Amino acid sequence: MQALLRAILSPSFAASILRVTTPILFAALGAVVADLSGVVNIALEGTMLFSAFTGVAVSAFTQSAWLGLLAAVGVGALVGLTLAYSHLKLGTDAVLAGIALNLLAAEGTVFLLYVVAGDKGVSSSLPSKVLPDWHIPVIKEIPVLGAILGKQNALTYMSLIAVVLVYLFLFKTSFGLRLRAVGENPDAADSVGISVHRVQFVALAISGALAGMGGAHLSMGYVSWFSRNMTSGRGFIALAAETLGYRHPVGVFLASLLFGFADALSNYMQSLRVPGEFVQMIPYLLTLVALTIYSGRQRKGRRSSK
Repeated sequence: MQALLRAILSPSFAASILRVTTPILFAALGAVVADLSGVVNIALEGTMLFSAFTGVAVSAFTQSAWLGLLAAVGVGALVGLTLAYSHLKLGTDAVLAGIALNLLAAEGTVFLLYVVAGDKGVSSSLPSKVLPDWHIPVIKEIPVLGAILGKQNALTYMSLIAVVLVYLFLFKTSFGLRLRAVGENPDAADSVGISVHRVQFVALAISGALAGMGGAHLSMGYVSWFSRNMTSGRGFIALAAETLGYRHPVGVFLASLLFGFADALSNYMQSLRVPGEFVQMIPYLLTLVALTIYSGRQRKGRRSSK
């Protein structure tokens, strides 16, 4: 137990929390943008899978990690637009359309991997590239903080910047105001000349692009390959983080850190004599506990308001 506490309180463990939080945070920010526009993006899991595969494939064929990232973000935005078209133009239920995209990604990426590289399950034959780690000279020299923030993957720093950018976009720009107005009351927004569908199309494209960056981190930052269903439910955990964060970028960041802590803890406990099944369920168990607490508080708040 003492060894576990020492590990949890160490700077290296804090650094690992930021690392494993990155894909969850990107996807959760994407969930915020979509939800505030009035559409729940259930397809985050599938978006991350498609983007993770695309990043590996494009970086392997172009020998450029940055082109792989760009392609992953583009595919993420395309999946978001597909969800928007299905829901807004064809009238498909957003949840059902999202589930369909998740199922398509789960098996479709395996098929594409076999077509592109002849691999079954893991991209072992693709010479994919990895996004670099960035060193922050000033921060790196600060005790403790330097060990946590001085050296991280480029996408980890981008995820922290994305929290600020998404906040400014949603709460400090005119388009962000229109987006939130559409989510609050689409009929009222339409009555003052706001194109509801246009705003929601843009919101879902941004949501998909953010989730795409999370998927790219999984296959080009966290590891250096693509494997079948490598998201392991992170898209759904991101939805939980968005709910716990009260649909606010800062709240979502804190909630994502909580789930990142659980993920980092499960990774560390794999080196201990703890049953693997218990270790693997820690992040999902925390998700259930957190959502139960959140639901209880919501019911209590509704009763007190009566």
